[in-house]
Amino acid sequence: LFERHLVALAAEMRLSMAEVYEVASFYHHFEVLRDDAAAPRLTVRVCQSLSCQLAGAGDLLARLPALLGTDVQVVPAPCIGRCEQAPAALVGQRSIGHATAQDIVSMSNEAVAPVNQALTAPETIAFEAYRQGGGYALAQDVARGARDAEGVMAALEHAGLRGLGGAGFPAGRKWRIVRGFDAPRLMAVNIDEGEPGTFKDRFYLERDPHRFLEGMLIAAHVVGCEAVYIYLRDEYPECRAILTQAISELQAAPELRGQLPKMELRRGAGAYICGEESAMIESIEGKRGEPRLRPPYIAERGLFARPTLEHNFETLFWVREILERGPEWFASQGRHGRQGLRSYSVSGRVKQPGVKLAPAGITLRELVDEYCGGMAEGHALYAYLPGGASGGILPARLADVPLDFDTLQPHGCFIGSAAVIVLSQHDKARDAALNMMRFFADESCGQCTPCRVGTVKAAQLMEAPVWDAATLNDLSTVMVDASICGLGQAAPNPMLCVQRYFPHEVEP
Repeated sequence: LFERHLVALAAEMRLSMAEVYEVASFYHHFEVLRDDAAAPRLTVRVCQSLSCQLAGAGDLLARLPALLGTDVQVVPAPCIGRCEQAPAALVGQRSIGHATAQDIVSMSNEAVAPVNQALTAPETIAFEAYRQGGGYALAQDVARGARDAEGVMAALEHAGLRGLGGAGFPAGRKWRIVRGFDAPRLMAVNIDEGEPGTFKDRFYLERDPHRFLEGMLIAAHVVGCEAVYIYLRDEYPECRAILTQAISELQAAPELRGQLPKMELRRGAGAYICGEESAMIESIEGKRGEPRLRPPYIAERGLFARPTLEHNFETLFWVREILERGPEWFASQGRHGRQGLRSYSVSGRVKQPGVKLAPAGITLRELVDEYCGGMAEGHALYAYLPGGASGGILPARLADVPLDFDTLQPHGCFIGSAAVIVLSQHDKARDAALNMMRFFADESCGQCTPCRVGTVKAAQLMEAPVWDAATLNDLSTVMVDASICGLGQAAPNPMLCVQRYFPHEVEP
């Protein structure tokens, strides 16, 4: 974005230049340049999250500038949602997994083509195939009143379906709450999965987009939402093409006309904080993605000041399955006293990383042995992150703790979006914690001082061979107690876990 673009936009929208500039400079994927500057031909982003770091992303990032030339900009990037394919990169608007320098150089020479060209995945279930399998019949029944709203909400409550983006709020109860506020109501769908280690939403979207869309329509009909805004992270260009096509097919179907709410697909611009529901809503409204103070909660006053139903992609993905098979089917799944199914995004030192659909409450040891083919050759379990960057770090001796909501808190961790990163004896927990803290420092929106300053100071202190435990504990207390949102509140978790479970790594 050149300065002249911002000036023109401010004039066109009758906004102050400061307001336009603060939005343009907030997001990673915007770059503001002086009018006399030269824009790079292409930007290559190399993921620096923990899984990619373990797979050699640092060396890749160091080698690329000399190989690509001065007209290509190479930058480190936060997690781009391909942790099972580490190391990963974005070459312009094309993603690449298991990236090598040769692959990136080759793709960069092809990336002069328009970035909006059709990008597809071979596994994607097409609209006609989905319809032949009974797709959208349930959504039509709900829209016509053949399936009553009360019965749908009761089924979700009986199944125990909870928000699968990380918060875990019961889905049926959320629908009741938003439905209780006066119309008009809106819906916002969160597909901004930026938590390091998480890629389940991308995995399902690439394969079965219409199952998600049908769950979204059912929710909109039951709650009475007149419009739906889908917020998709910019790091998923293939998913954007798939979802654009799927929505077009849905809107073109004659039998579904008149039953569809207004649908808008909004493209993010690179900001982890926009995975927080109120920050996402601010971004959809065209602002900096900064979390709102509560109350009011977004169920009452959310998008464009209207009651808003906010959901993660995967929560909606399961709606049709639960209603067709019955809530007892979903509730009967689970291990160790837990209920339901969970999609675990597993990466790191395992033989077969990927999305593993497994019973809620499965242990890390069971997950690795039964679903991942065991540990990678030459690696033994040392530690693991059960919930991505903010979920903490646990030692191998706690690999038999059930992985689910509410089971990890006694150990100073939480499951979040079930992003499981596995470490071996060749890794250090302190290095993983430092990687996470640097991520939080880079991704803090800057709105509140405890998070903006605390994450940077903590990362600096954690670089020391011996940690200043007293200062780090003071810092974490302030961040947990005074940060506005979950980013600052949860950022100290990995660091606190290292002090608790791996003191030999940071003490003299």
